[in-house]
Amino acid sequence: MRRDNTPWQPVTAAAVDWNDSGEPCSRAFGDIYYARDNGQQESRYVFLQGNDLPARWRGWPRSRFCIAETGFGTGLNFLLTWQAWREAGAPVPDLHYLSIEKYPMAAADLARALSAWPGLAPLTVELLQQYPGMIPGQHRLLFEGGRLTLDLWWEDVAAALPDLASQGPVVDAWYLDGFAPARNAAMWQPEVIAAVGHLSRPAATFSTFTAAGEVRRQLAAAGFTVSKVAGYGRKRECLRGRLGESGGLPAPAGDTPWDLPANPGEVPERVIVLGAGLAGTAVAAALARRGRQVLLLERDSVATGGSGNDQGVLYTRLSRRHSGLTDFALQSFRFSSTFYRDLFARGALREGADGALCGSFHQSTDEAEMRVLGPALAPVPELASLLDAVAAGEKTGAEQPTAGYWFPHSGWLHPPAVCRALADHPHIELHEGCGDIRLQPINGGWRAVDSGGRTWDAPCAIVATGTASAQLADLAWLPIQAIRGQTTLLPATAESRALRAVICHEGYIAPARAGIHCIGATFDPGDTDLTLRPADQAANLASLARALPAWRESLAGVTATALEGKVGLRCASPDYLPMVGPVPDRQAFLHDYAALRSNARQVIPLRGRFLPGLYLSTAHGSRGLTSTPLAAELLASMICGEPRPLSRELGRALAPARFIIRDLCRNRI
Repeated sequence: MRRDNTPWQPVTAAAVDWNDSGEPCSRAFGDIYYARDNGQQESRYVFLQGNDLPARWRGWPRSRFCIAETGFGTGLNFLLTWQAWREAGAPVPDLHYLSIEKYPMAAADLARALSAWPGLAPLTVELLQQYPGMIPGQHRLLFEGGRLTLDLWWEDVAAALPDLASQGPVVDAWYLDGFAPARNAAMWQPEVIAAVGHLSRPAATFSTFTAAGEVRRQLAAAGFTVSKVAGYGRKRECLRGRLGESGGLPAPAGDTPWDLPANPGEVPERVIVLGAGLAGTAVAAALARRGRQVLLLERDSVATGGSGNDQGVLYTRLSRRHSGLTDFALQSFRFSSTFYRDLFARGALREGADGALCGSFHQSTDEAEMRVLGPALAPVPELASLLDAVAAGEKTGAEQPTAGYWFPHSGWLHPPAVCRALADHPHIELHEGCGDIRLQPINGGWRAVDSGGRTWDAPCAIVATGTASAQLADLAWLPIQAIRGQTTLLPATAESRALRAVICHEGYIAPARAGIHCIGATFDPGDTDLTLRPADQAANLASLARALPAWRESLAGVTATALEGKVGLRCASPDYLPMVGPVPDRQAFLHDYAALRSNARQVIPLRGRFLPGLYLSTAHGSRGLTSTPLAAELLASMICGEPRPLSRELGRALAPARFIIRDLCRNRI
């Protein structure tokens, strides 16, 4: 699953034909996705009944039930499972559905295929609204207020399952789907079936339409008791099975597993979150949705630090080549745009007052890059497309001097409103005005002590305090830097009120909020002066005038010193990726991985030792609106023992411990 420095390109869509019966057929594998006359009944029999669902959900001992599927196909299995879960009655556990597909259907083909089942239409509409299209990588979709999670991994199953297996057993039931072994042998290779065993919890089940002897033998070798049962319709037999109570075999060691905890903790009922900015409120909300009780502690008031700008842009970056920075930027952008759309739909955010997903246009003068990315983006218009200056002017309502990229699901938000909306949950107890907060380990967890002497205890604590994160004793080693940014509040004019979308240039401007545009922002690494500077106000105006020459004359009449603004400190890491994950025990890392100083390539088969129950979400830089929702899902999944929303490669790219490992490999510590 390593993509670094390979050319960025969309996923290859499934080549779908339609036979005379209206059934979708795979051109690559020469087989149908479903039979139109009995597809639903076969799916229910093979997969739902084959795993004894929904009977197993009733009285399930845990709060979440995880199903994994090899081959998403048309999504029919998922929709039927969703329907059965809805109809099972309360109480049922939350449902986590993980599906892996190398050749996903294009949205139009998916819609056509699912139109055969009008009884599933309401669920189909919801699925299509969030469908990620051909954007490569892993995609988390949330339904039913977050009680139903769908993880779509657009990956080769032979790479994805071993990647997932590294985190340990998380799956309760398997849908081993995909085309028949004779037509798609890669789906049924021994390493794939072995990973099924590694990922399975004790007493996990599987079902599959095939009865092939080699598949049966491999599943038995993976630890399952396998049974042949009658197949559906004309098919004579199919396979079902169950894992023993001791669970599956441990996953084999690969590269140095410094990112994997040696001693995963118990799922906590109570969590302390320090910091009520975007990072803190996002992870508090993610944990509250999972039924955790959250103590959200803020030094001042909600969103007063780097999350306090009047307007922020839902921003991402494009690149010709894959990297951790690019891939996380795109996957977090897709998740966050859907996440905020849901907040607007539920009335938690108000259109216009709290933001608008009106699209954004990013100016570009890099013609060589546009020649490469323009064709690459053609299959993913839901992500971005290339526009010339004229078309961009028509989209945005402001004449553009250059071509660039149009992001239809981008827009602007009022960060304080986002933070308030996320903190508004019955499982979140918000305490503002805490002053300086100390965090100290206690027996069985962590204690937070505020400047007034109040204390809060919990088994788990998350630090999300931006540049202040390194002030805590166990985090003084963090290589974070403060980057000063000043924004300018510019009153709207008749000209600027025509703006219909966000424009990103050296800075940015969004449609006015309450008659005011928030423009900027300056970028001054290492500068921590919070004084509003007239020179920076003038610099923001000059940057906007360069980006929009048609506005130059009207902007020239604006007196910079008469404008209001805000200064904030962005928190950034050396590689400009956030730091999200468990906090390493630095001395233990220096001891366990000391040999990397002399040979950075050697494999040390030791898992990482981390400070029990302590996690971090910081260094989101200027893209916190984009990165924090998915970062919150990653942390909540780690803490609650769920499948993670990112590949292990991206998880390592975000892990705070990466900087200790890098410095050891470079013999700097």
